[in-house]
Amino acid sequence: LSKEFSSASGTITVGTITSRMNRNGNAVVDKNLINHEDLAGDRGMVDDIFDETYREKEGPKPPLRYVWRNIILMSLLHLGAIFGLTLIPSAKIQTLAWAFLYFMLAALGITAGSHRLWSHRSYKATLPLRIFLTIANSMAFQNDIYEWCRDHRVHHKFSETDADPHNAMRGFFFSHIGWLLVRKHPDVIEKGQKLDLSDLKADKVVMFQRRYYKPSVVLMCFVVPTVVPWYFWDESITISFFIPAILRYALGLNATWLVNSAAHMFGNRPYDKNINPRENPLVSMGALGEGFHNYHHTFPYDYSTSEFGWRFNITTAFIDLMCLLGLASDRKKVSKEVILARKMRTGDGSQKSG
Repeated sequence: LSKEFSSASGTITVGTITSRMNRNGNAVVDKNLINHEDLAGDRGMVDDIFDETYREKEGPKPPLRYVWRNIILMSLLHLGAIFGLTLIPSAKIQTLAWAFLYFMLAALGITAGSHRLWSHRSYKATLPLRIFLTIANSMAFQNDIYEWCRDHRVHHKFSETDADPHNAMRGFFFSHIGWLLVRKHPDVIEKGQKLDLSDLKADKVVMFQRRYYKPSVVLMCFVVPTVVPWYFWDESITISFFIPAILRYALGLNATWLVNSAAHMFGNRPYDKNINPRENPLVSMGALGEGFHNYHHTFPYDYSTSEFGWRFNITTAFIDLMCLLGLASDRKKVSKEVILARKMRTGDGSQKSG
């Protein structure tokens, strides 16, 4: 195993070209080969690594149990978002700029926070940055950090199986939003309960947000984005609510959901043709860099989720800026030799991502 440490950039490059990889980036334990714990670096957990031993249970699938509360709320949200679209021509430019800024900040709470920091431990963040990302996460309102990370680690460990919360094998609609409108498959619950989430439980910021999550999302997802334009530049309360709050929230949800749906179905697979996740630059543009999904499922511990740095990847640029400011460190990055070897071994031949 080769590890390259760069004190100036705070980047740890991990990798070797002697490893034999399985379908989701795991280094198979074999004579003279490293194991995946080494390749993944010192993140303190490997529960986001695909479990080759899982087998779906035989027999009929459990019946769908609809969650009517979610169906009604999601329907009302999207109807409100459509109404918000009709109000855009009447909105002040400051309100539109505010809605865009709020969308970006909330998205970073998911991409740089729940996803790359807490789910994958792909870099380290100081207390001020963790507090900022937690506030941004409440702005996004996509479940608290603890629950988001639990479901995401299960998604990686049991990707495209019954134990995957948004299993793309069940179709676009299910993997996009349908999984939130029905009860979880029993295997999702069972496997989620067996994960080691001690790192999240030990983070006081994460557990504080979990304790006060409901009031935090009422305040940060709905009240603040509505009050600011109404109070500071005399925007109408209707426009203030339906554009920066409702429309912005709906767009943020769908940007994240497209990673689960479109990025698992549409695009090329230059790193591993044996798994469903794809490279989808359109999803990356909307989700701040999360659409390089074939790469991400092959190397889930890479802080950039891509081999191409800042290209269509605002989240990577943000993390790099935080490192420059001394608020983040220890970014995990896969070495170029490992990436190239993996492309040649299991890629679809397209070579170029996107």
